[in-house]
Amino acid sequence: MAVEGTLAIDGGAPVRQTPMPSRSLIGQEEKDAAMALFDDAIASGNAFGYGGPPEQKYEQDFADYMGGGYADAVNSGTNAVFAAVGALRLDALSEVICPPITDCGGIMPVVLAGCVPVVSDADPRSFNTAAEYIEPMISERTRAVIVAHICGDAVDMDPVLELARKHDLYVVEDCAQSHGASYKGQPLGTLGDIAAFSTMFGKHHCTGGQGGIVYTQNEELHWWGRRFADRGKPFNMEGTGGNVIAGINCNLNDLSAAIGSAQVAKLNMITGNRNQVGNAIRDALVDAGLGITVGWQVPDSESSYWFLRLHFAAERFSVDKNAFCSALAAEGIPTGASYRAIPAEQPWFQNKACFGNSGFPWDCSDYQGPKDPQYQITNAIESIEAHFRITIHEHYGDQEVKDIVTAIRKVAETYAV
Repeated sequence: MAVEGTLAIDGGAPVRQTPMPSRSLIGQEEKDAAMALFDDAIASGNAFGYGGPPEQKYEQDFADYMGGGYADAVNSGTNAVFAAVGALRLDALSEVICPPITDCGGIMPVVLAGCVPVVSDADPRSFNTAAEYIEPMISERTRAVIVAHICGDAVDMDPVLELARKHDLYVVEDCAQSHGASYKGQPLGTLGDIAAFSTMFGKHHCTGGQGGIVYTQNEELHWWGRRFADRGKPFNMEGTGGNVIAGINCNLNDLSAAIGSAQVAKLNMITGNRNQVGNAIRDALVDAGLGITVGWQVPDSESSYWFLRLHFAAERFSVDKNAFCSALAAEGIPTGASYRAIPAEQPWFQNKACFGNSGFPWDCSDYQGPKDPQYQITNAIESIEAHFRITIHEHYGDQEVKDIVTAIRKVAETYAV
C-alpha cells in the first residue's frame, strides 16, 4: 500500500509525531542495589571495594545467564578484550587476526599485549568477517583470531572454528554488541575459546558508565585471564607467592557489579524485546520491494540488534544514501547514514603510533613479518557504504515498528526511480 504525503524534509507532516520512547535502562532496581551497598558501607564503616560479594555475585549471575562457565568482571570492554588476549599468554610478536569493522578498542589491546594485529576483510553482505576472508591473512606467525559480532548479528562461526582447528589458533569472540544473540541455538560468546563483553551504558546491559566481562568455558583460560586482569596475582595457584604474570589493574568494582546484577536480571527481557522489534521490521520489509531491507544475517542465527542495519539499494533511488537518511530522520526516525568504525583507516594504525616513534611491533627487528600494517578492507568499506542504521531498543513496541516501516516506505516511494 502506497504512503501518501509530502516528505517532512520538504515541509510535509512527519510520520512520527512524537519522540521515540526513551530507553530507561536504569531503574529502581539498580538504585536499590547501589543504595544497599552504601547503607552497608555506612553501617559497617568500611568502604566497598572490588572483588567482594557483589562482584562475585555479578560474575556468577552472568555465567549462569550464559549457561555456565566462568566470568571475570573488568572495567571496560576494551580491557575485556585485553584480558581475553592476555589469558592466551601469546609470545610477543605473535600475529592476531582482527575484525575489519569494530571500535578501535577491539584491536588496540592486541598491540598493547605485544602482538601484531592483522585485519581481515568483511563478508560484503554484513559488517562481520568470515572464514574465507580470515584464511588469506593467516601466516606461520598467526596464533589467534578475534571475531566481532557487530550490531548484534552473529559471525558464521562454524567455518571460523574449523579454520582455527586446522591452524591451531585460539578464537576470541568480541561480543560487545551482541549480548544475548545466538548462532545455531548457542549463545554468542560460548563458541570460541574466550569472549569479551562491553557493559558500558549504551550496551544491552550495563554496569554503570563503563565496564566489561571476560567469559569462557575453559577454566584454565579463566584463571589466566583473571590473573592478567589484576596485576598477575596468583589466583587459584597453590604455594605461589608474588605476582606471576605482568598485567595491569583491569578490575571492576563492587558498586558497578551491584548495578550489573540488577541488569542481568533484565537481560532476557532486553534482548528478547530487541529481537522481536528487529525481526518485525525485517519481516515487514523483506517482501516490500522498496529497495530497503534489513541487512543479511547468518542463517539459523538470532540477532540482539544493538542497532538495526539496513541495506540501501542505491540503483533503486534518485538520491544517494545520505539524502535518503536525512529524509528518513526528518520523518522522526533515529537514523545514521554510516557506521564507519574501521580501525585500519585510523592514524594510529596507519602510522604505527603505538609506542613513541619506535614503530613497535611492526618495526621490531625480531618481527619477521611485513613492516607495514596488514589489512584487507575492500568489502568492509563497500558494506558500510551500502548500509545505514536505525536506532532501536527494547522499549519500542508495535507503534514504533509501524512508524519505522511506514517512514521507510514513504521515503523509498518518493525517491524511487
